[in-house]
Amino acid sequence: MIAIMFASLMALPGIHRRFVAGTFLFHRGDPVTHIMVVLSGEVRLIRHQSDGRMVTLQRAAGSSLVAEASLLSDSYHCDGVVTSEATVRFIDRSAVRQRFDSDPGFASLWVQHLAREIRDARLRAEILSLRRIKERLDAWLAWHERLPPRGDWKRVAEDIGVSPEALYREIARRRRSGKERC
Repeated sequence: MIAIMFASLMALPGIHRRFVAGTFLFHRGDPVTHIMVVLSGEVRLIRHQSDGRMVTLQRAAGSSLVAEASLLSDSYHCDGVVTSEATVRFIDRSAVRQRFDSDPGFASLWVQHLAREIRDARLRAEILSLRRIKERLDAWLAWHERLPPRGDWKRVAEDIGVSPEALYREIARRRRSGKERC
């Protein structure tokens, strides 16, 4: 999130709450009353498919907004689930909307933030449309330039929609062939 926008949001009245993993912040269909900022931990927006599968629509971690499009919605279109112990700041939606309507600079920062989120979502959709793990990893690396430390590889696997084991095999193959751009 843009630092200036984050500071503006944090200046609005709100409360901090701590949650354990597995807690729902909201359910699909619940009315939107607050804008939420994840201060620590992780929250995911989850949509349940008719076949029982879950699709992650957003993964929000430290200093990230959760379901920022809900600013203009009456109800949530998915579930908000805490996936690792988290601290979340709740800011009254009407206060954020008032700031949005009265401060063009803040509104512009919000739009810039949403534009980045859209770009990232489109990139992820493009990566997931690729058939081979090699292609998916190449596309991911084109955006991120290099792999994070080994302890974070599971997250990369989630980002590109493959099992961690499949990603590890692809990385090992690249290292053996000398094409380690990781």
